[in-house]
Amino acid sequence: MIIENSKLDNPVWHSLTETHKELAIEFDGAKFYDPAYCPFGGSINIEETVHALRRYSDQASNFFVVGQQPKFSNPLILNKELVCNQMVLDSIIETDDDGEIVELNAEHKSDLLDLVNLVQPGYFKNKTPELGNYYGIYGGNQLLAVAGERMKMNSYTEVSAVVTHPDHTGRGLAKKLVAHTSNSILLENKIPYLHVAEENIGAVKLYEKLGFVTRRKISFWNFIKKE
Repeated sequence: MIIENSKLDNPVWHSLTETHKELAIEFDGAKFYDPAYCPFGGSINIEETVHALRRYSDQASNFFVVGQQPKFSNPLILNKELVCNQMVLDSIIETDDDGEIVELNAEHKSDLLDLVNLVQPGYFKNKTPELGNYYGIYGGNQLLAVAGERMKMNSYTEVSAVVTHPDHTGRGLAKKLVAHTSNSILLENKIPYLHVAEENIGAVKLYEKLGFVTRRKISFWNFIKKE
């Protein structure tokens, strides 16, 4: 079922060439998301990114390039390299009743932004929820856990923002939400994939239990513009 597999080696570029092309900002062969949605970039010519990264930094002073390490120069500094397992799934996950899962919409946006930025600050922007579908589980009026979709290509959709409130971990909420999100993607005849920091062993094991397999290691290069 996995097709056009090599596109996953450069997921930002291909997402901004395909499903999310209207959100692309392009400089010298590099493509970047509008930073209001996602501070990510990618390029097909990694040797010629100096000018492109500098121009994008005028709009986003803290951003990531996904894939090979790009060329860069002042005023940018390479803050860190985040090495992730890129994992894919090719079959439906058998689940119990998911009746408590809510498809999040505009009325839930504040709860969604607050929860994701509490646990994973820096990635989730004001318009990130518009990139795809997001799902959550509430306890009373409190959003306890979420998962959703971020980068999208014609054949692949990234599962992202898998977050559980620190006071409610260990209850299997993330497992339910990842399964629900992934199954929804598969029912669209697309392949779910995700990125998880290689040192996050607990999350890697959870995804493996759900049926995800590691395709490759891929780096997220974090750049910051010096003041």
